[in-house]
Amino acid sequence: MRHYEITLIVHPDQSSQVTTMIEKYKELITSGGGMVHRDEDWGRKHLAYPIDKIYKAHYLMMNIECDKDTLDKLNYNFRFNDAILRNLIISKKEAITDPSIMVTESDKDKDHGKDKTKDRVADKK
Repeated sequence: MRHYEITLIVHPDQSSQVTTMIEKYKELITSGGGMVHRDEDWGRKHLAYPIDKIYKAHYLMMNIECDKDTLDKLNYNFRFNDAILRNLIISKKEAITDPSIMVTESDKDKDHGKDKTKDRVADKK
């Protein structure tokens, strides 16, 4: 089995169904004998360029291990799912389980925002 990194850009109107989609794809991978090493929900982000007059989209990323048949089924599902605007499948040499930079950056932003709030409260006293 080979390792892959899959990135999905989902239509913003379908953001509420993202967890259902992820679970469906995980089930497809594990039923084919594969394994999901990492899955991340990056949330809504601005697109670099508009796609069909859409300026924001929901980003997802998964690192998986599966065979060619399962990958073909996933690719077929991505292609014919209207909610998925774009997908990218990259072959990797090994399983990646560490959090991506997108997740670590958003955690830093959240922590940084909390520190600013604490500083503002301290300044008012």
